[in-house]
Amino acid sequence: MTVTYEFPRPNLAVDCVVFGLDEEDLKILLIQRAIPPFEGRWALPGGFVQIDETLEEAALRELREETGMQDLFLEQLYTFGAVGRDPRERVVSVAYYALVNLGDHEIEAATDARNAAWFSVDDLPQLAFDHTEIVQTALKRLKGKVIYEPVGFELLPRKFTLTQLQRMYEKILERPIDKRNFRKKILGMGLLQELDEVQVDVSHRAARLYRFDEKKYRRLRQRGFNFEI
Repeated sequence: MTVTYEFPRPNLAVDCVVFGLDEEDLKILLIQRAIPPFEGRWALPGGFVQIDETLEEAALRELREETGMQDLFLEQLYTFGAVGRDPRERVVSVAYYALVNLGDHEIEAATDARNAAWFSVDDLPQLAFDHTEIVQTALKRLKGKVIYEPVGFELLPRKFTLTQLQRMYEKILERPIDKRNFRKKILGMGLLQELDEVQVDVSHRAARLYRFDEKKYRRLRQRGFNFEI
């Protein structure tokens, strides 16, 4: 049975803040819009929720269609519903954020995205809609979360050095971290597996490689273990 509504209703959309990390900066994935409004302007990947899909399904579909990215973990961030946030009509957007290793994903613009590219969080272009506010909200969430949960490991290669790990935290938290205290604390948690491997193809002395032991973290967490940097 078709149901009609007497009163106008807002449209529902999703927007995705995808974080990545390279040797220089913490980055965010943006798409260049190919359609009005804000045609040619950079924006977050996203779009309208279809009638037969969940919010997360919509977010994953939009990422796949606009950037080519697949198989990534999303976490709901916040709902943005300012009355004038979309010049076309009344639109409420549920934002998601994700952390990915740049080396694991190739991006390719499609559908209504003219281009897709990574931008440093310190050098973002002018964004469409209220996407600057969404980015700032996601950055605030990330800075708070990496201190109390080991989500930052999602940004790193599966095998990483302690220097890479420290640098990741410094980039996100935007402050220097004492090397000696950091290594003592992170190694003391017992969550890193020291590998019988070192870096290859580096101009400096090759450093030892480590791996995050997610299974051990889950076991410890069930016993009341608190992760804190």
